Amino acid sequence: MANLVETYACTPSTERGRGILISGDSKTNAFLYCNGRSVIIRYLDRPLHVEVYAEHAYQTTVARFSPNGEWIASADVSGTVRIWGTHNGFVLKNEFRVLSGRIDDLQWSADGMRIVASGDGKGKSFIRAFMWDSGSNVGEFDGHSRRVLSCAFKPTRPFRIVSCGEDFLINFYEGPPFKFKQSHRDHSNFVNCVRFSPDGNKFITVSSDKQGLIYDGKTAEKKGELSSEDAHKGSIYAVSWSPDSKQAVTVSADKTAKIWTISEDFNGTLAKTLTCPGLGGVEDMLVGCLWQNDYIVTVSLGGTIYLYSATDLDKDPLILCGHMKNITSLVVLKTKPETILSSSYDGLIFKWLRGVGYSGKLERQDKNQIRCLAAVDEEIMSSGFDNKIWRIPLTGDECGEANIVDIGSQPKALSLAINKHELALISIETGVVLLNGTQVLSSVELGFTVSACSIAPDGTEAIVGGQDGKLHIYSVNGDSLTEEAVLEKHRGAITVIHYSPDVSMFASADANREAVVWDRVSREVKLKNMLYHTARINSLAWSPDNTMVATGSLDTCVIVYEISKPAASRITIKGANLGGVYAVSFVDNNTVVSSGEDACIRLWEITPQ
Repeated sequence: MANLVETYACTPSTERGRGILISGDSKTNAFLYCNGRSVIIRYLDRPLHVEVYAEHAYQTTVARFSPNGEWIASADVSGTVRIWGTHNGFVLKNEFRVLSGRIDDLQWSADGMRIVASGDGKGKSFIRAFMWDSGSNVGEFDGHSRRVLSCAFKPTRPFRIVSCGEDFLINFYEGPPFKFKQSHRDHSNFVNCVRFSPDGNKFITVSSDKQGLIYDGKTAEKKGELSSEDAHKGSIYAVSWSPDSKQAVTVSADKTAKIWTISEDFNGTLAKTLTCPGLGGVEDMLVGCLWQNDYIVTVSLGGTIYLYSATDLDKDPLILCGHMKNITSLVVLKTKPETILSSSYDGLIFKWLRGVGYSGKLERQDKNQIRCLAAVDEEIMSSGFDNKIWRIPLTGDECGEANIVDIGSQPKALSLAINKHELALISIETGVVLLNGTQVLSSVELGFTVSACSIAPDGTEAIVGGQDGKLHIYSVNGDSLTEEAVLEKHRGAITVIHYSPDVSMFASADANREAVVWDRVSREVKLKNMLYHTARINSLAWSPDNTMVATGSLDTCVIVYEISKPAASRITIKGANLGGVYAVSFVDNNTVVSSGEDACIRLWEITPQ
């Protein structure tokens, strides 16, 4: 059996020059955002409680709770809206093709009967409102000539819909059935977001022209604006109202969030400016916001989520961080097994603590993509796509100055001799490179196409896997490798090789979905028929007590085998990571951690059968 015990969630997908629209449910303190094909459900008062909906076929863009919190409507780049519930697992209620292109925003009517969606479409079909249960249209929406970035339902009767977008227009519709009523061109650039106040009396539009304008919710007459004296100095991407309709928060490319007090005469005066706590880089631009109960949420371009207390804005925000892109490597520190390091395709390394979650970002001087990662307690070693190996000293939460070695070829895999960790083996296409610190001891052409490698903890032996499925065992003496044996069992390219912690065994896996456990001394197969994945095995790990092996595959599953039992008595974790598992490791003898394409990290408690 395997039970999910913790999830370290990915952060929202963001795009430079565009805002993101996040939403929530005030009754449960849940909030929603999108990453890849997933919709992430998190809780403002329980940040480690995470649910992931992964049923969309295309990249998701926006998701919203129904007014009663029972249903969620989520949309994607294909123009599809799915309506689903979260009771006893995820239940699909309906699916509709709403627009012919990407949906950028959607909202429910206050009675939960209708949904309006806006985005990109063919011709002039940039907005559509429909009944949530049947999908039938409830109006005609003329008046826009370009992509509609945001739309909003008036939360009180009589119902109105307002929309805005790339044609600089704000359009107002009366209904149902909804008809075009009037249009305003008060902004001089893209209008990125529109939101009604909870009492329905006002709505605010914010734009890339750095202005926020305030309108009458019943007549759509422009009545006021957010103070130009205290205005944002960059594009404003999103706006969200306080629950009492007296204040609003805006976020901008100028890396600030501003809290505005909205008066009865429709003018906004600045109450507080919140500066992004980051380092001031481009990734600290703020692109999304949400005011829910006593929480103000802001999201940066780098995907970092900041949770502020609305009643104590001087208090430092709680920071929720994580990967935005697929996680390529995962390392559990040997002497600190509660500490997990993960690296993603975009070159970021994060530190996680079991029971705590995000514990810091390890800042490196280079921001290159990371392909492989290895670590011991005082050093990280990584490789990317630029022929370089980085050896980075690790002291506490800080990365020291990296020592960089150019090995002249793209690294395929790397392995540290754990007990003698200045020694490292790197596989390249034509052979292997042996490193001692930053010195290249030797670069050995092996005469076959190399796909994986592992060096023994004491540095005296190396195993190299080939594209042809053969395992070559070498003794290591100084800077030379001497071939001792060739093992043939695999029927596909070797993808990963690892010694057991006590070095009495090693395990290998291939692209043809098979794993094998070998006895190191006799070089005989110790556990065979490990053929239960349906796609390439990307990762493999040993339990600290040498009794179990876990494999992670492109088929999204993690399988745990007990060495003393037949392979058929395995534990299978289905759908461990959407899109494929790229990294798996043991935290302790009862806990496996997995990560992959969905940019999430999950801890699983294993109970052997």
